[in-house]
Parts: sequence; structure tokens; C-alpha cells
Amino acid sequence: MSEGRRPLPQAVLFACSHNVIRSVMAEAIMRLRFGKLVWVDSCGARKGEVVDPFTVAVLDEIGADVKKHRPKSFRDLDDASFDLIITLTPEAHHQALEFTRTMAVDVEYWPTMDPSLAQGSREQRLEEYRAVRDALERRIASRFERPAHG
Repeated sequence: MSEGRRPLPQAVLFACSHNVIRSVMAEAIMRLRFGKLVWVDSCGARKGEVVDPFTVAVLDEIGADVKKHRPKSFRDLDDASFDLIITLTPEAHHQALEFTRTMAVDVEYWPTMDPSLAQGSREQRLEEYRAVRDALERRIASRFERPAHG
């Protein structure tokens, strides 16, 4: 599944269904890993209301604060100058392909489970969110090489 490490793009957009769980995680992880070396944003195929509380909790565990994140859709983006758009859901992938129809932008699809579908106790549900977070961390680490000078 991994295509191997490739150079870090200048601007990356992560997209999922509502911009409240998966794309928020990916954006936060990318920022933690690469800081100001890459411009990162996220959006949803549709705009959600607020960041999922379990997402906030599992990102807080790794030192990422997303409490001020405001969900947005493709239409709400301030800038469309991305080198790479990574979609995490089929709906977001379809939207990204429409969004980039007339643009020279690479679009990659990383199928990512929806942890909000998890059942059980609070701890069992948190474990599902951690599993998604950790899978995104691994995927980002395997996909993007850190520049030698960074």
C-alpha cells in the first residue's frame, strides 16, 4: 500500500467527510512532524459543526491541541494552492477530484476507518480513535521524507 517516501510538498490538504475527525488528525500530525516545513490545511466534503471530542482527546495525548480548529468544506478554503491533496474518505476523494479538475494538483486516496462508528465504553471508543491516529501517523511517516536541512 505504501508508495515509499517522497520529497515533502510545499502545501498539503487533508480531506475527509466533515473535517471533524480524520482530516483534523492528519493535519495535526503533519504539523507536529514537519512544523513550518510544509503548509498544511484540512477540510471536509461537507462542513461539520465542531471537532469530535474523542479526536481532541487522542490528539492531546500526543501534544496536538485542536480545540480552536473550525471545520470547513472545500468551498470554505482561503487558498487552493496545494501541491497535494490527500483524501481519507470516498466522498472527500470525489469532491477533491471535482475541486482539482482544472488544476495541476496530485490527489491521493488513503482509505481511513471512521472511528465514530465504534461501539462500547468510553475507553473502547477511545482505542478506536487512537488506532486511526496511529495509522495516520505511520502513513505520514512512511509517505513524507524529512528534508536533510529541516
